[in-house]
Amino acid sequence: MSDIAQRVGVSRVAVSYALNGRPGVSDDLRERVREVAAELGFAVHRPAVAMHGASCDAVGLTLRRTSAAFSIEVFRRQLISGIQMELSARGFGLALQFVTSAEEEIAVHRRWHAERRVDGVVLCDLRRDDPRVPALQALGLPAVVVGGTGAIPGLANLWTDEAASAGKVVGYLASLGHRRVTRVSGPPDMLHTQARTAAVERAAAGMTVTVVAADYTGDAAAQATRRILSGAPRPTAIVYDSDVMALAGLGVAAEMGVRVPADVSILAWEDSPLCELVHPALTVLRRNITDYGAQAARLLLECVDGREPRSVRYTNPTLAVRDSTAPAAG
Repeated sequence: MSDIAQRVGVSRVAVSYALNGRPGVSDDLRERVREVAAELGFAVHRPAVAMHGASCDAVGLTLRRTSAAFSIEVFRRQLISGIQMELSARGFGLALQFVTSAEEEIAVHRRWHAERRVDGVVLCDLRRDDPRVPALQALGLPAVVVGGTGAIPGLANLWTDEAASAGKVVGYLASLGHRRVTRVSGPPDMLHTQARTAAVERAAAGMTVTVVAADYTGDAAAQATRRILSGAPRPTAIVYDSDVMALAGLGVAAEMGVRVPADVSILAWEDSPLCELVHPALTVLRRNITDYGAQAARLLLECVDGREPRSVRYTNPTLAVRDSTAPAAG
């Protein structure tokens, strides 16, 4: 800044006012200062600015998974796309970091907060008695939970009504005559998995629904599907909690000579473009994940702006019926 002041012929204070958009300098001087700053390659040091109480203009997101697993996970990429779109409109950036445990995630949040790297964080994949929640409450760092199950003191929350989704899935399969259904779920310790399981059990009157836990990866879903299709009696329908797992299950059925949907119907709880490109195309629950991410970002930015955190229910998904489901065999 001293170099800029010397080149322009003004005080260092005037340069500071010009670069930080503060009153006290003319528009012509402000423009000249910015031109010289660009020529000299000057950039504002965000941590230093943050130490003086200014916004960092950044939001943090930690994901407890490997970058390799993330590369095939359409849901997360669409979610992040929506978050980034909303942040960009406000001039905010997104800091993304992969972690291996809740303890590491909490440590990242504390470091970001101590160094004033972010103005708030997005919290995904909430667990029962999740230690991240009290840690963030103690820090006072603005946060939004994506996929929580109700109001969380001090944190914003965007959630989906699993009961409505379960009613659509179970009701549709029941209308096709399915009475033996297996659901390949996400990790059982996740709150939204537990809420989904409870909702399916309530909706499945007169049906036998078996839950097989997996981890959203194709490998785990493939192993589960081989066990399911090798057992007796075989279910007439399999519901997968994600598109990636449903696609893996569809591939295993083909390998084993099990016809879809003649022998077994397959339904995915999440949609992606690949679900329409495979044969047969997968019946899915469809929701706009990009918009879901954008809504989460808006709730977080409200907290960053000093407003009270809100708990908001997202629009219920719709059922998109395609070729992978049919009346129950036999």
